[in-house]
Amino acid sequence: MPVGTPFHDRTFPLCQSLNYRDWAGFYTVSAYEANHEHEYNAIRNGAAVIDISPLFKYRLTGRDAVKLVDRVITRDAQRLQVGQVIYTPWCNEHGHVLDDGTVTRVGEQSFRWTAAEPNLRWLHQQAAGLAVQIEDISESVAALAVQGPTSARLLQQVAGADIAGLKYFRMTGGTIAGATVDISRTGYTGDLGYEIWMERADATRVWDALMHAGSAHALRPAGMLALDVARIEAGLLLIDVDFFSARKALTASQVYSPFEIGLGRLVDFNKERFIGRDALAAEQSVAPTRRVVGLAVDWPAVEKVYDAVGLPPLAQATASRVAVPVYAGGRQVGRMTSSTWSPVLKQMIGLATLNASHVASGTKVEVEHTVDAVRHRVPATVTVTPFFNPARKTT
Repeated sequence: MPVGTPFHDRTFPLCQSLNYRDWAGFYTVSAYEANHEHEYNAIRNGAAVIDISPLFKYRLTGRDAVKLVDRVITRDAQRLQVGQVIYTPWCNEHGHVLDDGTVTRVGEQSFRWTAAEPNLRWLHQQAAGLAVQIEDISESVAALAVQGPTSARLLQQVAGADIAGLKYFRMTGGTIAGATVDISRTGYTGDLGYEIWMERADATRVWDALMHAGSAHALRPAGMLALDVARIEAGLLLIDVDFFSARKALTASQVYSPFEIGLGRLVDFNKERFIGRDALAAEQSVAPTRRVVGLAVDWPAVEKVYDAVGLPPLAQATASRVAVPVYAGGRQVGRMTSSTWSPVLKQMIGLATLNASHVASGTKVEVEHTVDAVRHRVPATVTVTPFFNPARKTT
């Protein structure tokens, strides 16, 4: 049975919809109101505070901590500076992705690792022979994402930290309401945003400080439904939806390499050794047979399908995680795994795994779309992601 996050005492009274889901054993708000429209608008036009405490979090310390990180991830941990954050996948010995997440170097011999799936056992297995301590801090460390164009001004007001000087994918220490926090310029929305890390005991103090100052910055708590729309607009993948962990894969089609999910740029072959290196080096010499791409769905064509049966066109407010076939030339060439109506782009978009012969930007395909229990095919165009990439995110 799920339990409340460190912020549950604050989020529960605000959750008018009582719309919750289970995320890693925690009650997580799907939407605070009956519809998540206001929460999405906060992400794109103001500031949204999102409880991300259910992320799996690990603290690695010791003389060989950097060696363990370097052994596991595909990127070069030796070059990671104190205060730097990197996004990275990690693989098994066959070069198949196990998970993805962030690694932050919080000290010369200490790292904070976040993941969507539990990885404690895997880390311990790879730490054999190394002088490193691995601590599961998933429950003891609380985390909030503050995302949106006014998020920087809000944090400049409430945080005793150098927010103005904080660069993209960097972390700084500071205080909020007397609580010691780490603040990283990171997020899962594709917008300007920050993530705040604190001890569980300080969670409500930090939340209250943000909410007290937030009205001047259009701050609103946001749930997972709004976040799902934003992450698709940002072209960000979701494990077990857009790709699968090799641990859970039941078929060959559910096993992915970094090259297939568009993360080949994060595989550093200048490193001498890391798990999966040989398999990935062999794969690099041949083109992948498939790849994750963006799709822009032809909305006027969707409207015509509805009009033909006498129904008004329907754009679901919530993002879909149901995979649907993608066709070209009368045969299936892939599947669209996530899709949504983008309020900011006024367009139906999606993420899809397609055969390599159809991944070039501008390629025309067809996506299955069901209306009144009848399956139709509507045109779509392969598009470079991210769909939405404002300059404020990194500048």
